[in-house]
Amino acid sequence: MPVFLHSQDEGFEKAFQDLLGSKRESSADVDNVVADIITDVQTRGDAALIELTTKFDRTDVTAETLSFSKDEIDTAIAAVPVAEARALELAADRIRTYHAKQLPENAWWQDDTGAKLGWRWGPVEAAGLYVPGGLASYPSSVLMNAIPAKVAGVDHLSMCVPTPDGIINPLVLMAARLAGVDTVYRIGGAQAIAAMAFGTQTINKVDTITGPGNAFVAAAKRRVYGHVGIDMIAGPSEILVIADKDNNPEWIAVDLLSQAEHDESAQSILITDDAAFGKAVSKAVDARLETLERRDIAAPSWRDYGAVIVVKDLNEAAALSNRLAPEHLEICVANAETYCDKIRHAGAIFIGAWTPEAIGDYVGGPNHVLPTARSARFASGLSVLDFMKRTTLSMMTPAALGAIGPAAETLAKSESLEAHGLSVRARLDHINEVDHG
Repeated sequence: MPVFLHSQDEGFEKAFQDLLGSKRESSADVDNVVADIITDVQTRGDAALIELTTKFDRTDVTAETLSFSKDEIDTAIAAVPVAEARALELAADRIRTYHAKQLPENAWWQDDTGAKLGWRWGPVEAAGLYVPGGLASYPSSVLMNAIPAKVAGVDHLSMCVPTPDGIINPLVLMAARLAGVDTVYRIGGAQAIAAMAFGTQTINKVDTITGPGNAFVAAAKRRVYGHVGIDMIAGPSEILVIADKDNNPEWIAVDLLSQAEHDESAQSILITDDAAFGKAVSKAVDARLETLERRDIAAPSWRDYGAVIVVKDLNEAAALSNRLAPEHLEICVANAETYCDKIRHAGAIFIGAWTPEAIGDYVGGPNHVLPTARSARFASGLSVLDFMKRTTLSMMTPAALGAIGPAAETLAKSESLEAHGLSVRARLDHINEVDHG
């Protein structure tokens, strides 16, 4: 049974704090193993990748077959059913259109001293995308990671996807082709992250790495951060639904289960101002779990981490939501679009009863790579900007330097950085010599 909380109960605050503080991340001690793998790949390169791929994925590769050939990708794509291919193409088009609107603008202006200032945006040269393999392979994640990179203008996009027992999901390769991935490698785990971060004889190193993975992949991304950029360290998935009684309990139930079926550690929470509705939703979840294909995953998630919170009104619901800072937030209340203004922290918001979170996972347009574990308080979902960097621009004229240079010299002296001040003073003296020449 999920936790049932009532905001007016005496022990609510402590119970809610416990909910906020619950640890759902993997507790496996993997960091030492990952450190050794990274060192091995740095030291032995391709040889380490080949050995580790055989060990962990039961797949034999050579330096020549680390990547998929064009013919292999063509053959796999040809096996994709027409309906699935068209759905993937629709998703790719919508994701590309949405992310194209995120492209930032350069700026260049002259201030009142005559100095010219601004900034310029540009893409990283090379990016790496990690995609889980086997049963947990998601072509939608390929699109969500690769398309923003290509929209940003990344020159070369590499993708690593493990192929346990030599098996690859054809839709993953089709998604890579649609998104413009340049090279697809059949390697996974921490060794794939290390290869993209540091390079091997066959794999060129990249500038930033994005994409989800297991505890070993997450630990590897933590370790290589600084050598390369990363998107985020994502934890188990989560959804919060704020719903009033004028909703279909069955709809809300399957919305909650849409995240519970991801992972036994995923979390699904309902906040409602109607206790009877909360009970109806919980009953609908239990009924659906009787037939759900992934009930062996969804049931433990709902039992161990699910919650139904009854509040006195919807203003209180918004306040609790902001404390939870959920990865996914569905707003199923009257005037949902206006109510959305009350939400300050959320990775993605789905407005109105006709907008299930699952639309965002596939064809909505916005990215589904989102901050988890309350990190939406300070972080954003993946976007074009994750594959770009901003360079500031400054251009002084003699008049501008004469106007602001003395202040710079003063501050340099106050920080005991003599050469800083001298670099400004040399130019100021020259200006004075010219003026009085």
